[in-house]
Amino acid sequence: MIALGLGSNVGERESNIVTAIQLLAAHKNILIDAVSSLYETEPVGVKEQPEFLNAVIRIRTQLLPRELLAVCLGIEKRMGRVRVTRWGPRNIDIDLLVYETVELNVPELILPHPRLAARRFVLVPLVEIAGDEIITRGLTPMNLLKQTVDTQKVKLYKIRDGFWHD
Repeated sequence: MIALGLGSNVGERESNIVTAIQLLAAHKNILIDAVSSLYETEPVGVKEQPEFLNAVIRIRTQLLPRELLAVCLGIEKRMGRVRVTRWGPRNIDIDLLVYETVELNVPELILPHPRLAARRFVLVPLVEIAGDEIITRGLTPMNLLKQTVDTQKVKLYKIRDGFWHD
């Protein structure tokens, strides 16, 4: 499974996520298999900022991990993302969470995502789209969710059918 996490807390949050999904879907080498519902979450790191909307998508692609990362960063740039403050406000964030069984640790990309197991805002929507699929080190998203020490509130904002149609 290849999964991407999307988040937005600046501007039209829902529209930002939908636009990012549409741009990913428009790429000739990316096929979207599943889209989670939208979840509203409190910010991590820098607390003095608006709440986030988050979603996770499952895709299929023959792009290699670094190529997929470049596509994601290109979409962020195209949508006007400016990186100023780590964990600060952003109109769009697209993170490569897992890429099949690939484990990678290079300066520009760590797979699986290094904070995957410690982020309820990623794990809750990932449970929704991954079911019982093992995603890392023999664990499912539900296993990781049960083990996480993260106590962040993750509340359903809008069900999948309410904002995205394949």
